[in-house]
Amino acid sequence: MSSSTGTIQHDLLKEAANWAMTFQYDTPSDSERQAFEQWRQKSSAHEEAWTRTQAVFHVFDQLPAEIGKDAVEKLDRRHKRRHTLRMLGTLLFAAPLGMLAVSQAPWRRWTADVATGTGERKPLVLPDGSQLVLNTRSAVNIAQSQTERRLHLLAGEILVTTQPDSFAVPRPFLVDTSAGLVRALGTRFSVRQLDGDMFRVAVLEHAVEVRPLAGSSRRVQAGEQADFDIRGVSTPRPLQDADVFWEQGILLAKDMRLEDVLAELGRYRSGVLRCDPTLSQLRVSGALSLKDTDAALASLAESLPLRIVTYSSYWVELVPQP
Repeated sequence: MSSSTGTIQHDLLKEAANWAMTFQYDTPSDSERQAFEQWRQKSSAHEEAWTRTQAVFHVFDQLPAEIGKDAVEKLDRRHKRRHTLRMLGTLLFAAPLGMLAVSQAPWRRWTADVATGTGERKPLVLPDGSQLVLNTRSAVNIAQSQTERRLHLLAGEILVTTQPDSFAVPRPFLVDTSAGLVRALGTRFSVRQLDGDMFRVAVLEHAVEVRPLAGSSRRVQAGEQADFDIRGVSTPRPLQDADVFWEQGILLAKDMRLEDVLAELGRYRSGVLRCDPTLSQLRVSGALSLKDTDAALASLAESLPLRIVTYSSYWVELVPQP
């Protein structure tokens, strides 16, 4: 069977849609989460139905929140749920799967213990007293037991400041990713998911040990950063300020390419942000606001030979000055 809508049983798509509604509008209990995982694992068709459903919700996730906001606010919770389910069903049964390809599924944020939306940063204190900050579009599960302190990074980027463990036998502090583990060695560090299963660890204090799933471990010291995937860890290199100051709402650029600056700013705003290819290699240095990306773009227009073309609030392009 292929992955077209005609080959996925409609009943399974309806079940998947109802699960999506549960995570979107309710607070699922532990038993519901377990039932959901059991449902997904019943067969490849169940997983395929869920994959399609999360892809559809990725389309919803990319829409500006203000679209239809007034109308939606007039709906009560029950009617809003029914309305969303109807739209979801239409896309599930009508849209080609190729139109719904996703790189990071929004359902990970729905099912996570802690998550952030676009442009949001969220600090919190963990049960052991360690501090955690989630960057924009991030999701984490927290699991602290009698034997270990573990974070599961599902999406995005986190900054961790560990505290000494109060247990008689100190528990290790681990950040679990799809590519491997990062073990804290009494430290302050960040872990960011890049494209696919590539991750970056940046160490501000002390050190961490990175353990790829299928590669050799490597220690990364304070003032260093390294990228890793399932196969191994890159040679540590000097820490980049751009990977540090996001906690303060600042992108500190030092001789960065304009296209790289826009890629960073784009993480903190909805819609499309791009530049004319002739501008992509312009170098940028300075402090730019991540809290007000429009102000950051205005600053770029003042310091570089370019102008801002705004097609809509959600489609902005930087082009050469005439």
